[in-house]
Amino acid sequence: MGRQDMIISMKLGATQKEIDHVCERLQEFGYAAHTISGVERVVIGAVGRPETKQQVMDSIESAPGVESVVAISHPFKFVSKEYKPGKTVIQVDGVRIGGPDFIVMAGPCSVEYEEQVMQTAEAVKKAGAHILRGGAFKPRTSPYDFQGLEEVGLKLLRKAKEKTGLAICTEVMSTEDVGLVAEYSDIMQVGARNMQNFTLLKKLGKVTKPVMLKRGLSSTIKEFLLSAEYIVTSGNPNVFLCERGIRTFETYTRNTLDISAVPVLDELTHLPVFVDPSHATGKRSLIASMSRAVVAAGADGLMVEVHPNPEKAFSDGPQSLLPSDFAKLMQELQPYIELWKAARKASAQPALVGKA
Repeated sequence: MGRQDMIISMKLGATQKEIDHVCERLQEFGYAAHTISGVERVVIGAVGRPETKQQVMDSIESAPGVESVVAISHPFKFVSKEYKPGKTVIQVDGVRIGGPDFIVMAGPCSVEYEEQVMQTAEAVKKAGAHILRGGAFKPRTSPYDFQGLEEVGLKLLRKAKEKTGLAICTEVMSTEDVGLVAEYSDIMQVGARNMQNFTLLKKLGKVTKPVMLKRGLSSTIKEFLLSAEYIVTSGNPNVFLCERGIRTFETYTRNTLDISAVPVLDELTHLPVFVDPSHATGKRSLIASMSRAVVAAGADGLMVEVHPNPEKAFSDGPQSLLPSDFAKLMQELQPYIELWKAARKASAQPALVGKA
């Protein structure tokens, strides 16, 4: 029989004595107990047994201070639908990621200068985007490529937010920059190259800002979800995922967009799922068709790169849409989004709002 662990959720206000008692009971039953303290409540992971019997679960659930006990067979525990059957909703400046609306995030790959950021922010806002993305720190394959404006770029993103009201998403690359990026951004992005930077993931678990975790270049879905588990088990439940294409033998596109990952992730996890067709394809001409596929597949949101002058972009110009093209895309997506909303409403379960 496969291994089946447990997650024990303690009640709000559970005392340390009650928590210690549950851990002691778990150890008596042969489990190793791992306590995870969030801002509002404590959860306990029980691991180490080949199976979980119902009488054990009933005994633990009867202990003082216990709210619920859930048996989980997946190697990823807290991000699985076995733990939370309903979709987690993450609230960011009035935007509900994973909620009843399809969310669009758009902006330049790199923050280059003030006019570029402001012009793009105003354009994507007018076209209907909900979140502005832009890279102040840029992880590049070549050390000779543009590495980003760093704090200057963060300040420009903050200025764009003040003018447009758009929430800001930008990448954090190292543990040393977590505090700085958190100061300016609303959503902290973990790029594909850092998906398994476990030290960074654990550090992001200690902040309250939402985290968008992008899938690694050659990572399996299991590895993807285990990386999300690092953040959640470190104390931050506000995580959503982003499929951005994986590396295959194909060379015509930049990567291969794994659109099947969307329904697969929807089966496995309660975390919201975005898709980035810009990085997945690397080709401007493919963005619109892949965006329609993203909506049809049931993703919670879309991330698109937009630049006022792609020919002069410091990075990723060939995959960036002009503002006018982005506006056209948003119009073309509306019929698909209306069908998406109808399907979401028909299948809706009670939402579980993520709180740090």
